[in-house]
Amino acid sequence: MSGGAVAGPDGLTRCPWGLEAESRADYRAYHDTEWGRPVHGDDALFERMCLEAFQSGLSWLTILRRREGFRAAFAGFSVVKVAAFTETDAERLLADPGIIRNRAKITAAIGNAKVAAEWAPGELDALIWSYAPDPAGRRAPRTAADVPATTPESVALAKDLKKRGFRFVGPTTAYAMMQACGLVNDHLADCHTRSSAGGR
Repeated sequence: MSGGAVAGPDGLTRCPWGLEAESRADYRAYHDTEWGRPVHGDDALFERMCLEAFQSGLSWLTILRRREGFRAAFAGFSVVKVAAFTETDAERLLADPGIIRNRAKITAAIGNAKVAAEWAPGELDALIWSYAPDPAGRRAPRTAADVPATTPESVALAKDLKKRGFRFVGPTTAYAMMQACGLVNDHLADCHTRSSAGGR
């Protein structure tokens, strides 16, 4: 979509994707209460990293509707617990209808947890947030066409994560995570949620 913010049934203007007809309630709640708001904590950021990776090639709605299934399958996305997963756990996940059963993505999630579990508490949070751009240098997007798929920061973050052993976190996935976790604020200029999302 290339248009600007759109008024919903409640009269509030939102980013167009927050009002997609087939999934209005799901997307609207996520758009209004989560997307673009700052997320901190190793486990919370690990969850977003995993979900964005699983979303690759699929619609975000598919992930949203399986989110609780993912949380149950991946021990609440505890880095320490997922890092302890074995091949038996991987096979269990491959048989779990509550998640996306993709071997490469499952293996990457477990492998990424093993990398992060070797770090000091807070180190994953600090690394990811070190790539948040200066909000003063970012103009609020006026239309969906103004929102990039990648940025120099997401390219650099993806490269750094890959160097450290993370997988399935390319520049586009890294930027989607940055948007979701509030490192950037890509709510459109006229979206009612933009100011409450933090203004980055």
